[in-house]
Amino acid sequence: MIKNILPALVLGLSAIASAAILLVPVHAEDQKPEQVHVRGSIVSYGGTVLKVKTREGVTVDVTLADGWNLASVANAAVTDIKPGDFVGIASLPSAGGGDGALEVLIFPPAMKGAGEGSYGWDLKPNSSMTNATVADAVKGVDGRTITVSYHGKEKKISIPDGTPVVTIAPATKDDLVPGAVVFIPAEKAASGPLAHQVLVGKNGVVPPM
Repeated sequence: MIKNILPALVLGLSAIASAAILLVPVHAEDQKPEQVHVRGSIVSYGGTVLKVKTREGVTVDVTLADGWNLASVANAAVTDIKPGDFVGIASLPSAGGGDGALEVLIFPPAMKGAGEGSYGWDLKPNSSMTNATVADAVKGVDGRTITVSYHGKEKKISIPDGTPVVTIAPATKDDLVPGAVVFIPAEKAASGPLAHQVLVGKNGVVPPM
């Protein structure tokens, strides 16, 4: 499935590879603008402004930066995850030890290595994001558990039944319709969120990250 979408992504990979931005931490020493994640549904889209009703119930105007880029997500499956794949997994600590996945993003091969590491994430309280290479994928008694590696470290993450598994897919501005769900990694600005990237849900698939 990933191979099927690559031709359509080739021209946009340099931009979508900033989907590294989707799943990458910002450190103070980077001297970059403070980041904010906007999750919600589109109210309207016009010109350089995307009006979004956030999951918190607040409506915000997101300014779209010059040269902003757009992508969507497509459904994948746990069985699509293979050793050597590069994935981004949001997870929470499990009561029995280890982490349990909240969602899994399978990156296209050209984006391998984007934002590699494990760091705090704001999908849920105490959640983390791990961008890493799959060392192995096995089916366990209580679902599936994979081992991922990053910067010489390893982490085991269980993937409970029902966990959203997606990959990056093409999108057009025609997909920015009222009600469509978006995930936007934006910069905090005086005028409100400023976005270089927008990830939009379509065909019933929503960005789970």
